Amino acid sequence: MKVKKIPLRTCVVTHEKLPKKELLRIVRTPEGMVEADLTGKKNGRGAYIKNDLETLEKAKKSKVLERHLEVSIDDNTYESIKDVIINNK
Repeated sequence: MKVKKIPLRTCVVTHEKLPKKELLRIVRTPEGMVEADLTGKKNGRGAYIKNDLETLEKAKKSKVLERHLEVSIDDNTYESIKDVIINNK
């Protein structure tokens, strides 16, 4: 039987290669909005982070998401991403 390939993605904060299901995709839509993408198929520029609150806090402090998505992110957006992580566990 053929072994199914598991897609790997790199967390932009920790630089770990993890299975796609363990990561959360953050996307900048063509309209310039930043939001969490649970489907992984939204249009726009995406970046993957580990699906935990520690990583989100590191991303907020180092502004790594802002650099990868090429947009400034306000606190309300980080709070909505935090809510998605809490509800997704």
